[in-house]
Parts: sequence; structure tokens; C-alpha cells
Amino acid sequence: MKPAPVEAELQVSDHLDERQFALEVKRLADSLSFGTDASPFLGSGIEYVQSRLYQPGDPVKAIDWRVTARTGKVYLKEYESPKRMPVYLVVDTSASMCVTSQPQSKYAWAVKLAGALALASLARISPVGLIGGGERDFDSRATLSRNRVFLWLHRLRRYRLDEQTTVGRKLRRLAETLESRCLVIVLSDLHDPQAVPSLELLAQEHDCAALQLRDPAERGRTGGGVFRAQEAETGRAFVSSGGSRWLDEEALARELKRGGVDHLVLPIERPFLPRLRGYLRRRNCLGKGTR
Repeated sequence: MKPAPVEAELQVSDHLDERQFALEVKRLADSLSFGTDASPFLGSGIEYVQSRLYQPGDPVKAIDWRVTARTGKVYLKEYESPKRMPVYLVVDTSASMCVTSQPQSKYAWAVKLAGALALASLARISPVGLIGGGERDFDSRATLSRNRVFLWLHRLRRYRLDEQTTVGRKLRRLAETLESRCLVIVLSDLHDPQAVPSLELLAQEHDCAALQLRDPAERGRTGGGVFRAQEAETGRAFVSSGGSRWLDEEALARELKRGGVDHLVLPIERPFLPRLRGYLRRRNCLGKGTR
């Protein structure tokens, strides 16, 4: 029997080319669009906020001549500066994300959601970085370039069916490199036992959110009785049953809440985009923690 390939490529819903894949991601970004909230910072933006007294060293071109003429004192205009809170998207690229009982796997959804969130962040003038939570060397610095984002997404379309998870390790490495407060969004099934402790550590200084993608087979609805299987990422053999669960979701949710990590479960067998859209709006348009 011919061995199954360990490398494959994601397709869009109608099996079209890279251009159609980009259009699908853009449509998803528009669906999750939530607008730009006001910035708490003052600088050289375009929205006028107030006028203040001139101080030595201030640029002459910013003088508010109307207020200056009315008061007899030199005033400067202040504008709202665009908020540039970096956003880092950690995409789990491990084998467990690719095994699925649905037409679209958890991994397919993770890649598309990462692209949609990246485009939405760029619309808010927030630089975006993308990190792969697998064995591949896929760590990128935050950027404002849409072209680079799509290059990353097309690289992520290729995946391996034997890749081990490194989400926890990548999160710890990210914590060591971040110099200012950032928003970190993890798209994963959270099968890595090191992922939650690493997220809790990162949440002590940064705004963290975990979008947990879940396949219905993980909730013990396979009805297959007792069976032998092999773990896709490590090759470890085990015995289980169709009624068993892979994760204790209640305990996982409590632990994430206790660690200050926003958590949302996305069941891929049901439409979850309205819930995700509402979730993003409730947490202040990806701007939580910046005010």
C-alpha cells in the first residue's frame, strides 16, 4: 500500500487558485470588521483634539493661529495619534489541527481567521506579526505591509501531517522578545500541555486571547467504541473509546480565566462567525488594555 503523504496544501472552499484564496480571506476580514476606536494618545494624527500653549522646541507649523490671535499667547494644535498596538497571531500548525471530521479542518479555519484578523488589525494601523506554533521556523516581526501578510498566509497553506506542536515554547520565546505591551491571539486546539501555562505567563504583561478551535470528534461523539490509535504528532500508540474526551474543557476554561486570558471556543461544525464577531466587539475592537 502506498504511504500517505505527510505534506499537503489547503484549498479554498471551491478549490480555486491563490487569488481566490486571498479574496476569501478578505471577505472573512470584512465579515469580522469592527471599525477603529478612538486613540488615547496625542500626536501628529489627522483628528484635531485640543490646543495647548507653545513650548520651546515645538514645531512652528503646528501653531494654532486663530487661538493665538484671540488670546495673545502662542498656542499649538494637538491631533489624535493613530494607535499602533502590535498584534501577534500565533497559529498552531501541528498535526492535531489537520486531523478533522469536517469538510474544513481546524487548521484551515485557523489560517483563514489569522488572515482576517491580520487585515482587520492593519485597517486600525496596528502592525501584525505571525508565528507558527509547530516545528517549522515561521516567526515574523510585526509589519504594516499587506503584501507580507499574504506571503505568510500562502506559506501557511502548506502543512505537514506529522508536525509536532510547539505553541507553549513559541509563546515563551515571544515573551522574551517583546519590548512593549502587545496583543497576542492564539489560534489552536490547545492540545499542547505547555500552551496554557505559557499564555498565563505572557498575560501578566500583555493582552492575551485564546481562540480554541474544536472538532466535534474531540467531544466524544464518534460512537466508535474502544479502539487503538496513534497520536499524529508524536507517533505514540494509545487505547481510547468513542465516548472519551481529549480535553477537560471546564477545567481549561477556569484555568485561562484565572490567568487573565480571554478564551473563546469555536466549534468548526457550526457557524461561529457571529459569536466571534460579537466577542471581538465586546473586548473593545481588539483594543482592550490600551486605554
